[in-house]
Amino acid sequence: MDQHDSTFGVQLFIYDLSRGMARQLSPIMLGKQLDGIWHTSIVVYGEEFFYGGAGISSCTPGGTMLGPPDTVVELGNTEVTEEIFMDYLSSLGETTYSGDKYRLFEHNCNTFTNEVAQFLTGNKIPSYITDLPSEVLSTPFGQVLRPILDSIHIAPPGGNVISSQNNHS
Repeated sequence: MDQHDSTFGVQLFIYDLSRGMARQLSPIMLGKQLDGIWHTSIVVYGEEFFYGGAGISSCTPGGTMLGPPDTVVELGNTEVTEEIFMDYLSSLGETTYSGDKYRLFEHNCNTFTNEVAQFLTGNKIPSYITDLPSEVLSTPFGQVLRPILDSIHIAPPGGNVISSQNNHS
């Protein structure tokens, strides 16, 4: 089979961690409307990949305790093979996206999916997701909450952590 004929669909799974509460409470707490508190993941090669306080993880699509996504966005197709992708993720997991580098506002699941989406398809994830931290921090209440929120490490249960040790076992 010609490798150039092999393309793989890439999807963005979007979850609202607030389960609708952000839409209701944000005008009162922040003085502006937020539609959700977004967690995102990339789905490709029949697996869901995401980043959190445990590092880069994977599971069957919709297999974390978050359940099925609230929204699915088709990001396009990739010609990157699964082997090359897994090597890429392993490298990211040892450097840029190790669990200890997770920061809720600056370096989170959405930063990860945006970078991976560009690697696979050349496309970014929607800006309403990547702009959310700056929207929250631009409010007085967001600034007050920042020290507390900075200590939160989101790692949806149900995934398998990807590391070079896992690839060689």
